[in-house]
Amino acid sequence: MSEHTSAPSETTLPGVSYVMPVLNDVTHVRAAVDSLLAQDYAGPFEVAIAVGPSIDGTNELVAALSAEDSRIRVIDNPVGSTPAGLNIAIRATTLPIVVRVDAHSVLPPNYTSVAVETILRTGAANVGGIMDARGTTPFEQAVARAYGSRVGLGGSPHHVGGTQGPAETVYLGVFRRDALETAGLFDERIKRGQDWELNHRLARGGETVWFTPELRVVYRPRPSLNRLTRQFFSTGLWRGELSRTFPSRGILRYFAPPLMVLAVSIGIILGLIGTIEALAGMPNPLVWGWILPAGYLALVLLATLTVGSKDSPRAMGWFLIVIPCIHFCWGIGFILGYLSLAGSTSALKNEGKNRR
Repeated sequence: MSEHTSAPSETTLPGVSYVMPVLNDVTHVRAAVDSLLAQDYAGPFEVAIAVGPSIDGTNELVAALSAEDSRIRVIDNPVGSTPAGLNIAIRATTLPIVVRVDAHSVLPPNYTSVAVETILRTGAANVGGIMDARGTTPFEQAVARAYGSRVGLGGSPHHVGGTQGPAETVYLGVFRRDALETAGLFDERIKRGQDWELNHRLARGGETVWFTPELRVVYRPRPSLNRLTRQFFSTGLWRGELSRTFPSRGILRYFAPPLMVLAVSIGIILGLIGTIEALAGMPNPLVWGWILPAGYLALVLLATLTVGSKDSPRAMGWFLIVIPCIHFCWGIGFILGYLSLAGSTSALKNEGKNRR
């Protein structure tokens, strides 16, 4: 798409297809859909919800939403995965701009207007912004604080902000349909990180992925420690697989959590050996291994007293638990994924080599 010298009038604005995969999201999906219907975008639009086999009432809720508004279409996603749902919804829609929506997200009213204007101005294949995590319970507030801090997720622009311009990846994404279809849509074998892999393919094909801080999307974190643990272990697992298969310039930052996990684990083992031998009357310098886990604990405490203290005392207490949970679950998952234990196919690896 070539750059435009002037903004189009309302009558020539490109149509927008909102695509949203949902699975067991009865708590959040109505707010997400309402935010789409409240957009100030003047062009035509359609909404496609790909619903997986849910057990919490999500299927019934999205059916009711479709009955309330004819612009909302519900499509079955028997596989249930996010990339499968996205592809099903994309193929069921036709308008030239595709807006990816997460069931846990709430789009601001000007989201589509800003994104489409940016696409028309820059010619980018994909435009995205900041994942503005916000919680309602003390636990969710602690998770949201971790998301938006450098100690939590490393400080990538789509979490903490930055200047607009070309980027490696962005949160969610507003796509030109022609570029999306040329790239081949989402890879359904990749259960986590499929957005990063798709943006990688777009860039390899000569397209631009564009970050703009003007786009801020409210995101609702996982509501429990169990669900957060599963989320970050799975995310780390696939990030390790993708980092091994598709090396990139920013890959080094992904190794920080796994290296931390290894350092703390080794420190604990060495410290235990040294302590046991010292108690047996045989002093051993390995006891100094405790410095490594002690240093990590000091980092967590410092982060809690600075970053975590911005919320309530209960949220601050949860922050002490959330940060190690994110680091260790993501780090252990990354190590396993990097060692080819993510369960992905060998074909993915071969395709990665061919695309470099």
